[in-house]
Amino acid sequence: MQLGMIGLGRMGGNMLVRLARRGHDVVGFDPGPAQREQAEAQGGRSAADLERLVAMLQAPRVIWMMVPQGDPVDQTIAGLLPHLQAGDILVDGGNSRYTQAPVRAAALEPHGVAFVDAGTSGGIWGLEEGYCLMIGGPREAVERLTPVFRDLAPENGFAHVGASGAGHFVKMVHNAVEYGMLQAYGEGFEMLHSSPFDLDLAGVAELWRHGSVVRSWLLDLTARALTENPNLDGIAAIVPDSGEGRWTVVEAVELGCSLPVITIALQERFRSREKD
Repeated sequence: MQLGMIGLGRMGGNMLVRLARRGHDVVGFDPGPAQREQAEAQGGRSAADLERLVAMLQAPRVIWMMVPQGDPVDQTIAGLLPHLQAGDILVDGGNSRYTQAPVRAAALEPHGVAFVDAGTSGGIWGLEEGYCLMIGGPREAVERLTPVFRDLAPENGFAHVGASGAGHFVKMVHNAVEYGMLQAYGEGFEMLHSSPFDLDLAGVAELWRHGSVVRSWLLDLTARALTENPNLDGIAAIVPDSGEGRWTVVEAVELGCSLPVITIALQERFRSREKD
């Protein structure tokens, strides 16, 4: 299948490579020339600007955006729209706030352009492991994109979860759950480290990966990190947040939904960045 990929950073660039390896014709665009050259070196094609990217794709087109949430998404859509035609599909695979998807879909509808929100999880490991895709939008557009979803995701790793905005809503909650899991792992390993026993933390992490109810991909990464750097030397005790945890907690207040673990995990991230 042919598609355009806008944003060739750690996620978008690897997604382009994964699709190209599976026989898709992917045209990439990124403001950085080095990223475009890298895309071409790894099996894709590249365009120097948005207009050229659209021209290199056969109608009806599929264009996937992996750009930062907010204004960058709207600016990208504004740059594309004069060159699009009825029947084209735009996919927002970044971490956009779910409330923006219906607004963008409604703005594109008069032009005959479908909008799909695809929450994408996988990070830098997605190239080899695959990406979990949580997809919202019109069923016809989602079904047309199935070959792309199938090759980006591992087995059973994608689903059409609902109408416009549902994909990013599910991804928002997914990331908030991750906040709580990471906080729990961090506290648990801190307690192991503080115990009266001379514990091999990497060994404990590896043990828990096999048969334990707390095993997960996050634990796999923890075990790997502790094996390579047992004291986590050089890693600052500062944890940023990219917005999804905040949005989830705000949404929980509006819905009257109790999320104590996720809320505290978010507050701990804030605390880690305080100077005093």
